[in-house]
Amino acid sequence: MRFKTLSLALLAGLALAPTAFAQDAFSTETSTGKRFAVVGGIALAEPTENTWIGDSQRLEMDGSDAATLSASWYVNDHVAVEAWGAANRFGHRVNGANGKLGSVDSQPYALSGQYHFRPADSLVRPFVGLGYYEQNFSDESVEPSGGLAGQRLGVETAKGAMATAGVDVKLSPSWFARADVRYLNGDSDLELDGQKVAEAKVNPVILGVGIGARF
Repeated sequence: MRFKTLSLALLAGLALAPTAFAQDAFSTETSTGKRFAVVGGIALAEPTENTWIGDSQRLEMDGSDAATLSASWYVNDHVAVEAWGAANRFGHRVNGANGKLGSVDSQPYALSGQYHFRPADSLVRPFVGLGYYEQNFSDESVEPSGGLAGQRLGVETAKGAMATAGVDVKLSPSWFARADVRYLNGDSDLELDGQKVAEAKVNPVILGVGIGARF
């Protein structure tokens, strides 16, 4: 429900964009040479792998949504360095074979290099990127009944590589809409009562949409 509400708000913003940015769009200003950009949006994180404790107990995380922010510095019109992260935490339900076992929150952030195709004033500009991320886990809890009942759950920070692909759609020389997908691949440890019992597998795909400003 929260993701649906945020999506509707963002779509409403996009619907109003032509009017809000009309004066800017028909000015003589150009996007060429602008060196900084910020993007605010929403994203849905969907884990792509499961965690196994031994050979029999499988743990699966549900997907979740959160607000995201990014800031980029453009070396030139095509090459950028981006700092990206979740503005608040993704909340994940942890499931087992017989239902919910617990819950955990996560908050990723990353630094990456990007290449933006086509000239800066193009209506549509695809881009790709590669970088390094860390994903912090917090507020781990277990259900009072179930396979993890009575144990203290812990998930260590995941670290690894992040690949990005996306597209910017120009609304005016200073404003654009963005859609992107990010794949986070890294290692983490799953602990019960302070002892490592498995390698936590998350490796989420994160789908995001947002509105950006370049200046």
